[in-house]
Amino acid sequence: MLSVYSDTYYMQQALKEAQKAFEAGEVPVGAVVVCDNRIIARGHNQTEQLTDVTAHAEIIALTAASAYLGSKYLPDCTLFVTLEPCVMCAGALAWAQFGRIVYGASDDKRGFMLHGGKGILHPKTKLEMGIMEDECADLLKLFFKARRS
Repeated sequence: MLSVYSDTYYMQQALKEAQKAFEAGEVPVGAVVVCDNRIIARGHNQTEQLTDVTAHAEIIALTAASAYLGSKYLPDCTLFVTLEPCVMCAGALAWAQFGRIVYGASDDKRGFMLHGGKGILHPKTKLEMGIMEDECADLLKLFFKARRS
């Protein structure tokens, strides 16, 4: 089924989640999970709020999507996330067997593409990158600039 919404639309929704993280003093990463052209789960970084190093946007969105669908496998879902997933998140996304992953900004320090690349993901997972890259990166730069001041 063809989506009435574009990848850009869904990434904008993920950016809204990232903005929530920014306002809470968290590293501004946001994610949404889409299934059958509907957003079924949302998440943003909550590592500080929950005192949990695993509370990344992707993990929170993955958990919510699994609960919504009643399945640990999500082959018919797409994850939109504002920052390239880390190795931990990429591993979880592989176990969930996401059909597609779309990310905005690359993570040149902790991103999975530097530490194993697409081979970390499930073999059937399609990968798209660079959707709204500048907007995603700008929010992260603003956050870290403010932290350094």
